[in-house]
Amino acid sequence: MNLQQLETFLHVAEHGSFSKAALVLDVAQPALSRQVRALETELRETLLVRTGRGVTLTPAGSRLLEYCQDILHLVSLAKEDLSAQRHEPVGQITVALPPTLARLYTLPLIQAFQEELPRARVAITEGFSVHVGEWLQSGRADVAIVYNPEPLPALEILPLREERLCLLSPPGSVAQAGLDWNALSALPLVMPQRGHIFRKLMENAAALAGVPLDVRWEVSSVPAILDLVAAGLGHATLGEAALSVPGGTSQRLVVSPLDHLGLHSTLCLVTPAHKRSTP
Repeated sequence: MNLQQLETFLHVAEHGSFSKAALVLDVAQPALSRQVRALETELRETLLVRTGRGVTLTPAGSRLLEYCQDILHLVSLAKEDLSAQRHEPVGQITVALPPTLARLYTLPLIQAFQEELPRARVAITEGFSVHVGEWLQSGRADVAIVYNPEPLPALEILPLREERLCLLSPPGSVAQAGLDWNALSALPLVMPQRGHIFRKLMENAAALAGVPLDVRWEVSSVPAILDLVAAGLGHATLGEAALSVPGGTSQRLVVSPLDHLGLHSTLCLVTPAHKRSTP
């Protein structure tokens, strides 16, 4: 087993096709087939099933793919670490951001990164907080901004700021100052699907208050939630950062802070605890 075989297998698995992987790697397709076949012979496992539309992973192939991602990521880090010049780091860092913050901060983050680290690269990936911890542990992301991360031994968590939750109502509504849980439970709500951090906060607090929530629509897209509220299809509870999304409809919505209900979220910087930082 060698790194070239693992890289070949990774590309074929990710692209779902030998022909597509051959185009990306600029290598003849038969050469890729031989490398994957050599891997299968050494491991005594079938890794890929050839179909009319490409290839699919077997259970053994799925397990090997996880190892490939970790191994090749570590090799890349080693190369970057050894080639980094003093005061001028090279290589790539992957930053995971929630969708709302990605809309707000991707442009200034990349501009600042380009100015301060001209020989390095940054990649931005979007994901809900519930998924990002897994990405950090698997190496898919190097650092993340996460709302209310679950404390795990494998992660280092640095709180950045408190963010209050607000009730967003359709244009023309009356601001709901001092809204209690009984009144909130009577409102039709547009919320993300279960597992999203803001929905989890709301449902836990509502359960402690002994009231149900009337979730009419489930939408896992903050801009789409804002559009539905603006169209009068319900109310939403989101962090105040959602109100700053450029080009959205949030400026026309009626905003009622929910501070009196003790609803707030903590934005944190999260990194893998056992991964040595490169320059």
